[in-house]
This record gives sequence, structure tokens and C-alpha cells, in this order.
Amino acid sequence: MSIFVTGSTGYIGSYVVAGLLRGHAERLALLVRARSTDEARQRLWRSLQLHMDFDEFRARLDERVDVFLGDITEPHLGLPAGAYERLVAKTDSIIHIAASLNRKSAKVCLNVNLRGSLEVLKLARAAHANHGLRRFSDVSTTAVAGERSGEVVREDTAIDWQRSDYDPYARTKKFAEHMLHELLPDVSRIVFRPSIVLGDSRFAATTQFDMVRAFVMLARLPVLPFRPDWRLDIVPADYVGRAIVELHQRERVEHASYHLSSGEDSLRYEQIVRSLQLHGRPMRHVFVPRLNPSFAALVGACSNTPTRFGIARPASLLKVFLPYLCFDTVFDNARVVRALGERPAPFDRYASRLLDFAVDNAMTYPFKAWPDRIQSEPETAVYA
Repeated sequence: MSIFVTGSTGYIGSYVVAGLLRGHAERLALLVRARSTDEARQRLWRSLQLHMDFDEFRARLDERVDVFLGDITEPHLGLPAGAYERLVAKTDSIIHIAASLNRKSAKVCLNVNLRGSLEVLKLARAAHANHGLRRFSDVSTTAVAGERSGEVVREDTAIDWQRSDYDPYARTKKFAEHMLHELLPDVSRIVFRPSIVLGDSRFAATTQFDMVRAFVMLARLPVLPFRPDWRLDIVPADYVGRAIVELHQRERVEHASYHLSSGEDSLRYEQIVRSLQLHGRPMRHVFVPRLNPSFAALVGACSNTPTRFGIARPASLLKVFLPYLCFDTVFDNARVVRALGERPAPFDRYASRLLDFAVDNAMTYPFKAWPDRIQSEPETAVYA
């Protein structure tokens, strides 16, 4: 039997897969969007090299991983009948991570976050009818809480259908949670809601730069259109990955939903700025919250400038994330802290080295290619 994982080639997915391969014995069935066995393994290597060297990757993949070449937006996950039937028969539990974070495109979010989640839920129903499904874990987001201001949000009050959403991503993830509860009422279910996932508390490297770009842009601004006491709920990816793996694998869990966040320990803007100044960033920042509307308009204008100016991409990202940087809302994390017996590392403990890595590497991760000495055709079972 296997744990079926979607989104294994994504940022959070890489932490979950690495944690399962290193800390648990079950086989993994990974759905990878690729045209060939070789392309699938290349994508997995790009994802997992943040966590392990090639020799470990190759050994663990060949020993315990089945790769399914498919797409969650296609009927039966884009798999041939035989491969789909095998997946149904061998799936013991599911961790659904795959999602579109395209906060501007309602079409993309609808296809991936709703239609894709529906296909994964149909697989879960088929597996449950076939032999019983041990658990379904859904990686959602705290963005499902909708528009907020100056609040501490707890898991049981996060979903409010009368509240407006910031973007299509939040709206579709909220409805995906609803589908999970409606379509799998008799299966053990866990909903994980990460807040702003940024960097790793153990090392500087990251392969995810969207939010980092926004922070680098802010770090270079002498005037910040925020209140110094506004809080940002930032959590490191290593804590998120550990929580998903450990709670999914437990025989019993206390709750059906967990905020993977910094909660009441979330830092205020003045603390984040001070930590950057203490690590070689002496720029003096002035907080002027009344400039927030003008700043938002300026960011919008910059996002539409010609690409050759070099500011459109970071401005576009900042425009998307700006509402989440201004709502001064944190998500209570008492449940996950109690479950793991540990709080997440605060952002100021690792923020400076994360930004240094991003700037020094021009917002890219130095990916290693598949070694020439190794033939790329695997022993790993691949189903297409």
C-alpha cells in the first residue's frame, strides 16, 4: 500500500516527500505532470535536491517510489485505465498538495484548485470503496479566512461564507475545503492551512522566490507604507513540512484542521526591519501608514511598465501579496504547537541569510543537472 501525494515537485511538496522518505517506511505514489519517465525523474530531482544529494535521491526513489505520469485536471488524473485501477487498489492514504497559486487568474485557479481537487477526491472515494482509505490530508491556506483586519483567527472560525475573498486563489481553496467535507464524510480528514511560507529556518537556500522578491523590494525602500506594529504571520517551510508529515502519519489526531503558522508569536514590521538592519542592512526605514493607498497605486503602475525596466515582475508580485502584507492578522497555532511540542522558528532568526541567498543568487536556485555518469532510465516503477 502507498501514500498518494500530489504536488510532489512543488516547494512544500518537496518537504513532505523528503520527510516521508526519510522518516517513514511506506511506499509513495507520486503524480507528476510530465511527458516521459525521464522528464518526471528530472522534475523530481530538481525538487528534492534542496533536501538530499543525488545518491540518496536515486536510492530512495528506486526503493520506495512509484511515479504516475498524469495531471490532476484531467479525468482519472490523466492516467490510462490500468494505471488508475492500480492507483485505486494501492492507495492507503492521500496528501493533496498540488494547487495553483496564481492569484490573478480565476481560470487557472478554477481548473487546478477546484477541478483538480475534485479528481483527487474521486480517487479517494474509489479507494475508500475498494478497501477503505486511512486518511485524506488537504494542504489548504490561511487565505481561506478572507478579508480580515487586526484579528487573531482560529481554525474553527476561519471559514466565513459571508466574508469577501482577496483573490481567486483564496476563493477556490476555500471551496476545495468544502468539497472535502461534503464528499468524504466517512474518511479521517485533516486540513492544513499554512500562512506565509518563507524560507527554511535551518539553512539559507530556497527554491521559491515569489514572496522573497517582494521582501527584497520592501527591504530596499526607505519609506514603508505600513504601521510598525502590524504583524506578519510568517512560518518556515521546514516546520510546515514536518507538521504535515507527522500529523498525517499519526494513528489519531485531535483536530480536523490545523493552522501552520506563527500565531501570536508573529513578528511586527519594526522587528523584521530591525533584524535586517542588524545583519548588514543599515538602511533607515520610516513607517508612514497613510501612504498605503498611494503606494498600492504606485505598485500597480510599476507592474505595468515595460519588462526592460526591470521592475514589472517584482511590482506584480508585490501587488498580488500586498493585501496579505497589510491586513495585520495572525492565525492561532496553538493546535499544531501542542501536537508537535515545538513552536516554529521566528522569521528574524533566519530572514537575513534568506535574503542574502536570494540576492547573491539573483533570485534563482543553483539547480544541479542529472549527473552525466548516471543513465536517466530508472528502476523506479513508472505508470503512464
